[in-house]
Amino acid sequence: MSLDRRGLLRGLGSLAATGLFTRAGELPALDAPSRPFQPGFPRKADFRIPEGRTYLSGAFTHPMPIAAAEAYHRAIDNRATVGGSGGWNVRPKVDPRAAFAALINAKPSEISYLPNTSTGENLVVECLGIRKFDGNVVTDALHFEGALIHLMELQKEGLDLRVAPARDGRIDLRDLERLVDRKTRLVEVSLVSMYNGFQHDLKAVCDLAHAHGAYVYADIIQGVGAVPFDVRATNVDFAATATYKWLMGDFGLGFFYVREDLLGRVVRRPHWSYESATDADIHLSPTDPRSPTPVTWTPGPAASHYFQLGTMASAVSVALGVSLPYLQELGVAEIQRHRQPLLERIQRELPRLGFIPQTPPESTSPIVTFAHRDPEGISRKLERAGVTIRVAPHWIRIAPSVYNDLADVDRLLEALS
Repeated sequence: MSLDRRGLLRGLGSLAATGLFTRAGELPALDAPSRPFQPGFPRKADFRIPEGRTYLSGAFTHPMPIAAAEAYHRAIDNRATVGGSGGWNVRPKVDPRAAFAALINAKPSEISYLPNTSTGENLVVECLGIRKFDGNVVTDALHFEGALIHLMELQKEGLDLRVAPARDGRIDLRDLERLVDRKTRLVEVSLVSMYNGFQHDLKAVCDLAHAHGAYVYADIIQGVGAVPFDVRATNVDFAATATYKWLMGDFGLGFFYVREDLLGRVVRRPHWSYESATDADIHLSPTDPRSPTPVTWTPGPAASHYFQLGTMASAVSVALGVSLPYLQELGVAEIQRHRQPLLERIQRELPRLGFIPQTPPESTSPIVTFAHRDPEGISRKLERAGVTIRVAPHWIRIAPSVYNDLADVDRLLEALS
C-alpha cells in the first residue's frame, strides 16, 4: 500500500473523527466542532443494542451504526418534505464509490453502483459473451448459492460448467487446477464462503486463471469490510457486493468493481441509459440551436457509465457516506484481530456441546459454521436467551462483529448448553 493511499484512507476516515460517533444515537450538525475518534473494541456504543439481546449474525445482515442510521433518516425526512433542501437528489457527505474504491485499493472510475451482488455476477457472464458452447466456466461447491443456481441453469442449456468439490470445508487449489484449461473463459468464486467462512487465496486463483487466459469474478459480500481485500494485490478482474452485511449499509445498493483495462476492450457495454453519458442534452425547445437528433450525448469511460441504468437508492448512499469512513477509521485488519479470539473460543467450545465443525480451524474470516440435527430445539433455546445467530435446517452460522465481546460468546454457549 502506498503512502499516498494511506493518506487517502486517513482522509476518508476523518469523517468519523469529526464527531459522527461522539455519542450513541446522535448525529451532530454539519458544522459541529471536531472531536477525536476513540479507538478500541467492542463498539457497543456505536449501535442500538436492545437490553438483553446478543446479536451474532452479521453475515446475515449487519446493523447500521447509529450515526449512519441517523443520516439515513435525515435523507428520508428530506424526501418527505415538500421543497426539501436536497430535492430528489440527496447526496452523501462522502462519495461512497470513492470510499469503497479506497477500501479495496481500486480507482473510483472502476466502481459502479448496482442494486445487489447477483446483478454483478450476471453482468460478468453477459459482458464476457459466455454462451451455451463457448468455452467453459469453473467454480466451486462453496460459491454463493444464487450464483450456482445461475450457472447450473446455464449448464442445462449447454454451458460447460465445472464445479470443484469441497473437502474438509475447503476448496483445494489443486482441484481447481484440474478443471481449468485453455478453453476456460471464467473462474467464479466467493472470496469468503457464505456457508462456512472458507476464504480463498484469491491471488492464487487469479494467477491460475490468468495463466490459462481466463478471467476471475469474486463475490466479496462476506469478505469486504470484514477481512482485508486489495484488488491490486489479488489482480482480480471483477468483484461485486451488496452493502447490507459487513459494509453496514442497507438493501438495494451495492458496488461492482471492473478492472479498468477491461472496459471497452474485453467488456462491452451491455445496456444504455442516460447514466451511460458524461453529458446528455435535449434539443426540443424552439430557442435551442438546431440539432439533427432530439438528444445528444457523450458516452462515458468509467464503470458507472457501463453498468448504472438509472436512479439508485440515494438514502442508502447517504448511510454509506458514514459507514464506510467508519470502517476505514476502525481499520479492517483491526476488526479482524478483535474478532478472532471470539471465533476461536466458539470453534473450541461448540464441538464439546455436540456441534460438528464445518469451518476450517485456521480460518480468519468472520464466519464459523457447525452442523446439527435439531433446528427447532436450538431456535427455542436461543430465543429464550435473547441470542441471534443463523439457524438453518442442518447447520448454524455464527458471525460476530465490532460490537461483540467474549461476554456475548459466553451467552451463546450458555444458551446452547
